[in-house]
Amino acid sequence: MVKAAAAAAAAAAAVTTTEQPQPQQPAAEIPKITQIVFNDYVIDTWYIAPYPEEYSQNSILYICEFCMKYMKSQYVADRHHLKCKVKCPPGDEIYRDGKISIFEVDGRKNKIYCQNLCLLAKMFLDHKTLYYDVEPFLFYVMTEVDEAGCHFVGYFSKEKRSAMNYNVSCILTMPIYQRKGYGQFLIDFSYLLTKKESKTGSPERPLSDLGLLSYRSYWKNVLFRELENQDGSISIEELSNCTSLTPDDIISTLQNNNMIQYDKLTKHYSLVLDIPTIKSHLVNLDKKNYSRIDPDKLTWTPFVLSRDRLAILLGQAKATIKNIDESKDVDII
Repeated sequence: MVKAAAAAAAAAAAVTTTEQPQPQQPAAEIPKITQIVFNDYVIDTWYIAPYPEEYSQNSILYICEFCMKYMKSQYVADRHHLKCKVKCPPGDEIYRDGKISIFEVDGRKNKIYCQNLCLLAKMFLDHKTLYYDVEPFLFYVMTEVDEAGCHFVGYFSKEKRSAMNYNVSCILTMPIYQRKGYGQFLIDFSYLLTKKESKTGSPERPLSDLGLLSYRSYWKNVLFRELENQDGSISIEELSNCTSLTPDDIISTLQNNNMIQYDKLTKHYSLVLDIPTIKSHLVNLDKKNYSRIDPDKLTWTPFVLSRDRLAILLGQAKATIKNIDESKDVDII
């Protein structure tokens, strides 16, 4: 009888275990790559990037900071470091000021590099969705230069032809270079290019939480510098022409800083400037001693597209890259 009862209890336990399996998370939700080795730093990743499966099996991924090649092991990375002859991004250097250098990289001409750059960025950007379709984009890569080469700091990308006049599609500063003002530097550089194009610009939405904070801070700094010594009236349009910020971004920044007032009698809006507050903010900003752009150091002309390639981007023609004649350039600005 005792044996029979024990057997029945064991059977019941077996049935219970079978009927109530432990829940399992989908494999896609488990971040396999938790760290990358980049420029002799071990960096914790924030999000999942769609690297090929064979590279996603290990918790650490090794990435060359110069050519952006990714590798599975320390051994392979060490061998690559001995053989890799690349010391700078594969594009044109358009800005050099001291140790800071910026390169313009064409997504069509350097497809693999730009795809690898996008995969790297996905590890630190929540809203990053572009990985492989890099041909319609230009990438502006910021580096710190020393005797070893041009060390990757961050980058931003922009469409070669943006219907919405976006001057940034994606922007990233590597975690090891954050809190040095480089994010603001990249944003400022994007607006410098916009000024050279005689346009106004704004970043592509949606912005990440960190990106939104960075842009709000930048817009505030730019407008405060413009308004610091303002004598007399100035319009939103005039501010836009001076800064290349869009009127919408200017208005939202002024509202966030309580600098727009509505007069119920005249039913008009007016700017209310608190000059002491503006000067105090700029004094604190200058104390940080962040690098600032020197426009005279920029060597750059706006990007132009051939007629055939422009038609392809607009969906008006079908052609292969081999059949495209790029000798006939047309300025799309």
